[in-house]
Amino acid sequence: MGRMHSRGKGISASALPYKRTPPSWLKISAQDVDDSICKFAKKGLTPSQIGVILRDSHGIAQVRSVTGNQILRILKAHANGISGTESIVWQRNGTESIVFVAVLYINVRSLIIRQVRGARTEPILVYDLIVLLVFVRIGLAPEIPEDLYHLIKKAVAIRKHLERNRKDKDSKFRLILVESRIHRLARYYKKTKKLAPVWKYESSTASTLVA
Repeated sequence: MGRMHSRGKGISASALPYKRTPPSWLKISAQDVDDSICKFAKKGLTPSQIGVILRDSHGIAQVRSVTGNQILRILKAHANGISGTESIVWQRNGTESIVFVAVLYINVRSLIIRQVRGARTEPILVYDLIVLLVFVRIGLAPEIPEDLYHLIKKAVAIRKHLERNRKDKDSKFRLILVESRIHRLARYYKKTKKLAPVWKYESSTASTLVA
């Protein structure tokens, strides 16, 4: 596949196992894998880091072949009170606080709009419900999608480098390319409801997102 900002074609690709069924020697159950994923997520590990640990330490080449779901979907399901493999369980840690913040946001925003525009609050309430759905879907999953997070982290590192080396023109050019990818990816995630519609990348506050 052609590269976005270079002339090369690239040979990097994922190497999925040929057999999509779990091997016969794997004795771990889907519920145990589910619990391990949530335990690692609560320690602050990203979905890709969790997948590496499960592959190298537990012999699980592909989580989807064991549980029927991807790691990210399992984390989102647990956050919304749905077990990733078997039953519906209300997870009180995290979910109630997310819903409380989202509902508080809706009430305050609607109150402000009502004072400014009068009784015409229906359009803004629809917009707020979209924000609420985005908040509730986050849960144990990373607040920012992992690929977007690493692009922001790279942009922050380049900016720190430019503070020490102001005449580095190549880094200035690379920063433009990285930030253009950030804006393009953020636009896609807003369209697919994986980011809140009000989310915006700003270089001045980007370091707080990856701190």
